[in-house]
Amino acid sequence: MTSLLVIIVLVLLAVALWQLTKIFDLTQVGSSSDDSQVASDNDNNVQGYIMFGFLAFIYIFTIYGLLKWGNLALHTPASEHGLLVDNLMNITWVLIFTVQVITQGLLYWFSFKYKGNKDKKALFFADSNKLEAIWSIIPSVVLAILILYGLYAWNNIMFVDKDEDVVEIELYAQQFKWTARYAGQDNVLGKANVRLIEGVNTLGVDMSDPNAQDDIVVTELHIPKGKKVHFKMRSQDVLHSAYFPHFRAQMNCVPGMVTEFAFVPTYTTAEYRELPFMVEKVANINKLRAEKSAELIAKGGTALDPYTFDYLLLCNKICGASHYNMQMKVVVDSPEDYKKWLSEKTTLAQDIKTAAAAEKPAEGVEPATDTTAKIKDTVKAVIDTVKAAVAKVAVK
Repeated sequence: MTSLLVIIVLVLLAVALWQLTKIFDLTQVGSSSDDSQVASDNDNNVQGYIMFGFLAFIYIFTIYGLLKWGNLALHTPASEHGLLVDNLMNITWVLIFTVQVITQGLLYWFSFKYKGNKDKKALFFADSNKLEAIWSIIPSVVLAILILYGLYAWNNIMFVDKDEDVVEIELYAQQFKWTARYAGQDNVLGKANVRLIEGVNTLGVDMSDPNAQDDIVVTELHIPKGKKVHFKMRSQDVLHSAYFPHFRAQMNCVPGMVTEFAFVPTYTTAEYRELPFMVEKVANINKLRAEKSAELIAKGGTALDPYTFDYLLLCNKICGASHYNMQMKVVVDSPEDYKKWLSEKTTLAQDIKTAAAAEKPAEGVEPATDTTAKIKDTVKAVIDTVKAAVAKVAVK
């Protein structure tokens, strides 16, 4: 309702301004004015200075934005290839800002310097091979270097040697949650198909596949520091995107196919929490949360919990109404802690057996009959008895 009122007010303001403009035009009837609609020297001078004013606004706002929000960018990467990604990004930003400063400056300077003047006549020429060569060759060379460097970085990041010792993990995306499946002792993920989804087998793992017998399914992702983790990704319903911001990793999860990504974590969760920039960031967040909590308590609400940093797996595609809430906690452990955590988890095969045993009735106990079925049987018996009685009366 509030939004509707705001829209109505804005529409009424627009109509009022339009009417005031018409009234102002009517007040100018009969007054001496230049109706030629040809810009005068004064008009050109004003436009030239406005150009310079807008150029100053662009530069000032750019500097302000860097100072105000520059600290919100991701800081130290938590994966080996993260340094390469950040380096490529920084080079791209430097080139973009350099070109922006030069081209914007030239654009508005030339607009001011060569503004219209009644004593000057514009020079027209059809083409300039020299200029066309300059603005074609330079951007082409710069873009070619960037693209080649990007391909080099991409190939280094995506390359996984078949004989390399990696941890095999499947990430399963569905609206609106993530599930992880570990390959177990054999380090080979069992086959899976959405048509096999049933009961606790929510990922559709093919339990007839020998490689699936030791697979482990969890809802919190743990990975070991210093070892390459090879992720294979599936989607159950729509297009999702597995995004690990602190590891500089992202890959689409496409229904009907398996995509993959690999990286080596370089900081455990505990180590990353102790980095100076993260300590400062968490302290600042908790300061803001404390101020907000004071407001909530004053209004009779509940205080906010203190913030603690955790790595997160996010969905970076707008996949539906609860897309914003589709995330999974990621814990980077030391290799020893990782092995201990994994050894405490039960396999999917064990989970299925446990679920089946819970559903199976105990010996000597009559299976429970569905209440609705009992009622139907009782009603049917009563009806049959009434029909039999009526038939006897009719015969007599």
